[in-house]
Amino acid sequence: MVSSNKKVFFSNYVFEISENVYEPSEDSFLFAENLEVKQGDVVLDVGTGCGILGIVASETGALVVAVDINPYAVHCAKENAKLNHVLDKFLFIQCDLFSAVRSEKKFDVILFNAPYLPSETSENGSWLEKAWSGGISGRQVLDRFIDQAPKYLADNGRIFLMQSSLSGLNETLLKFEDNGLKVDAVAKRDLPFFETIVLLKAKR
Repeated sequence: MVSSNKKVFFSNYVFEISENVYEPSEDSFLFAENLEVKQGDVVLDVGTGCGILGIVASETGALVVAVDINPYAVHCAKENAKLNHVLDKFLFIQCDLFSAVRSEKKFDVILFNAPYLPSETSENGSWLEKAWSGGISGRQVLDRFIDQAPKYLADNGRIFLMQSSLSGLNETLLKFEDNGLKVDAVAKRDLPFFETIVLLKAKR
């Protein structure tokens, strides 16, 4: 089992969270509640963290490739897949975004709860900070993801991206459109301090 300090419960699932892994919060739960994944879909769960999105997606019968730059997150997600009895639906890879994903591989669904919050520096120190910090503008990882993700999307595929109103929603919409994708807001939730988190769905 994961050496962890906390257990987090969502629906019928349980997740053990180790100290170097982002703990699921309102953004994770809003994302998980609004997943659109069908049986037989091949899913890429970018920044898998504790594995919550990939594990919920796998229950539909989807096959999931889960990636994270954080080695502790990859281990944690793998252990949580075991804990929730879906390990046979998964492939786990430690990498930065798509860097270790074969360029010819196409996915029906790409999920990313991005590190979208602005921070005081462009340098992300700890593993936990990498999970939420998007650099000074909040867009350091968002922009890279939007530029790369369409190359890995199947013809009828969908990209689901969570981000904050603090990191430029209009910029995200325009950037997706520049990459040939149409975007809709699937769900949103207002948070304290004038912030709204929004789950976006992009497709060709």
